[in-house]
Amino acid sequence: MAISIKINKTQHSRIHKVDFENIQFGTIFSDHMFRVDYSDGEWKNPQILPYGDILLAPSLSALHYGQSIFEGMKAFKDQNGKAQLFRPVENIERMNLSAKRMAMPELPEEIFIEGLKQLVKIDEQWIPTKIGSALYLRPFMFATDDYVGVRPSKNFTFIIFTCPVNSYYPKPINVIVEEKYVRAFNGGVGFVKAAGNYGASMLPTFEAQQKGYDQIIWTDGREHEYVEESGTTNLFFVIGDTVLTPNIDGTILQGITRKSCIQVLKDRGFKVEERKISMKEIAEAYDKGILKDAFGTGTAAIIAKIAGINYKGKDLILPPVEEREVSNLLYNTLGGIYTSQVEDKFGWIMKI
Repeated sequence: MAISIKINKTQHSRIHKVDFENIQFGTIFSDHMFRVDYSDGEWKNPQILPYGDILLAPSLSALHYGQSIFEGMKAFKDQNGKAQLFRPVENIERMNLSAKRMAMPELPEEIFIEGLKQLVKIDEQWIPTKIGSALYLRPFMFATDDYVGVRPSKNFTFIIFTCPVNSYYPKPINVIVEEKYVRAFNGGVGFVKAAGNYGASMLPTFEAQQKGYDQIIWTDGREHEYVEESGTTNLFFVIGDTVLTPNIDGTILQGITRKSCIQVLKDRGFKVEERKISMKEIAEAYDKGILKDAFGTGTAAIIAKIAGINYKGKDLILPPVEEREVSNLLYNTLGGIYTSQVEDKFGWIMKI
């Protein structure tokens, strides 16, 4: 099915104002955005237009009742300077999973992919080429009913905007295990990218930062014993010769970077276990000297290496990052695939 997208290019690009060597993550936005609106049961009027403010009613239902979801993606350049995407079909599939859970309409894959491709092509010059940098893509959908009443909205807007970024975590991070607040329960929305998930994380993360930590490790809502996620990343631990990551059980986001890391590791012959992991098991492994690595994975962070974990007042200090086999392998392999310096044997790259 061919998608016709109306294109209205900006007359005044802002790219000349950007210092691509010194970009603070999420603060500089590219020239254009893609938009499509949903009403009367169908998606209408797909268009690319200059990035800018959108007009919202004070009674907008998304502002009051939280019907809002999003995705995170990146575009890169290959060795010939051509733009490419990493596993974009996975993103639209996950976004539609979020839409179902939040009583929102699914977005057709062809609209998502074609809008994404044309947007990135138009703003291709905004893709930075510095190691560790990329063009971050933010697709999001929100309810637009002009109505104050608790019900699923009938109208929605979907937008993609982009921004050049450098590394999300420029250095290894220190984390503290959260044993008071809860991120998600079974039956909730922890497995989808709902905006409210991140709003609820602000206070616990702020309190952790006040104590000198960069992020928190979320634990389960029943016993505060089993690890789940860390900030905006999925978690991995290397104990002995085994790579462990919490299994997807309804409270953990189905990370695309997580999924890719598991596939790379299995292809390289590593033993990978997806299962419940207790903090007691991690602490015992540390005491035995067999906790070799810990890191988070996510689109923004890629591989966020963990320097230390505070658990019940004790800091578990991990080996120096340069000595770690698994996280370094994953960072180098994924980074190479993103930019076509490493063979894409899995078919993950989509050329623009």
